[in-house]
Amino acid sequence: MKKFEDLEVYKKAFDLSITIYKLTTLKTFDLNIKNQIQRAALSIPLNIAEGFELQSNKQFVRFLYISKGSSGEVRSLLKICEELKILEKDIVNNLILEVEDISKQLSKFISYLKNSEID
Repeated sequence: MKKFEDLEVYKKAFDLSITIYKLTTLKTFDLNIKNQIQRAALSIPLNIAEGFELQSNKQFVRFLYISKGSSGEVRSLLKICEELKILEKDIVNNLILEVEDISKQLSKFISYLKNSEID
């Protein structure tokens, strides 16, 4: 793999970040929640990209863990948005499914890299 843009998990994380960014721009959001969910959503693909470019599996894994942590943050913020009636339950549930899928892909990728002979 020559480019992070070729990674399926990156593509999904990128699409999710765009979706959340657009959603938070269209809806009326508390500024703190809006900024936090945008930053967390953007952090997922950005950390995948940054880790990939370091050309070290150990460093890449570290950045993938950060992406995974950001995915948990996004899920939590989505539930807060649901409770505060900022977002509808069906929108939240669909986005959470996407984030969970990304998180699972990150876990598998981390396991693969940790077990690989390449440093």
